[in-house]
Amino acid sequence: MKATHMVAWILVMIGGLNWGLVGLGWVVGGGADWNVVHMILGSWPTVEGIVYILVGLSAVYEVVMHKKNCKVCGSGSMM
Repeated sequence: MKATHMVAWILVMIGGLNWGLVGLGWVVGGGADWNVVHMILGSWPTVEGIVYILVGLSAVYEVVMHKKNCKVCGSGSMM
């Protein structure tokens, strides 16, 4: 389970950073396309789509499994 959690966490971070760059490019660059996933995989639209699906599934996994995987939330004590 730890490997699944780590892969999901990395994909969620990639997705979050990518969306942050998309938003920043839109605000700073007046609509500039700073979508890193598209920049890297744009010539392979099927693979790009698969990456987006995996990022989305990873986010769902993290939402559902967070309390079980998180040492802070899983312990029952919050700060």
